[in-house]
Amino acid sequence: MSSESRLYTFSQETKDHLRKFRLGTSRARDPQAVIYLIDKHTKEIRQDEEATVYQSLDELAEDLPDHSPRFVLLSYPLTLPSGRLSVPYVMLYYLPTTCNAEMRMLYASAKELMRNTSEVTRIIDLESAEELEEIPEKLGQAV
Repeated sequence: MSSESRLYTFSQETKDHLRKFRLGTSRARDPQAVIYLIDKHTKEIRQDEEATVYQSLDELAEDLPDHSPRFVLLSYPLTLPSGRLSVPYVMLYYLPTTCNAEMRMLYASAKELMRNTSEVTRIIDLESAEELEEIPEKLGQAV
């Protein structure tokens, strides 16, 4: 068992939500995103209090904190040049340059555990909410 899985925890409810979100968004026609955070005291990785499913990158950008990291799971439908629909499922690792070193370390050490538990195919690092505008291009290049 890795040290990350002993340090950080997921409630069964969170694990169930991760699975349901992954399976439920695989055929989505609109972008869907959820924000996850790490409780600094209990080291539990859980969905943000509001449990909002975002369907717009603009709405998501508004709710990302300016000085605290977050994990964002994103399912983003794209139409490929062949006309086929692709729905990449990725994790956005939001790490603003203004967050403190303690929070940086907390999230950096949980990054791979979150990736494996959520079963995303790719991680995209972001330093600001404005970078969300580049997501369609970044995903299009990966396909």
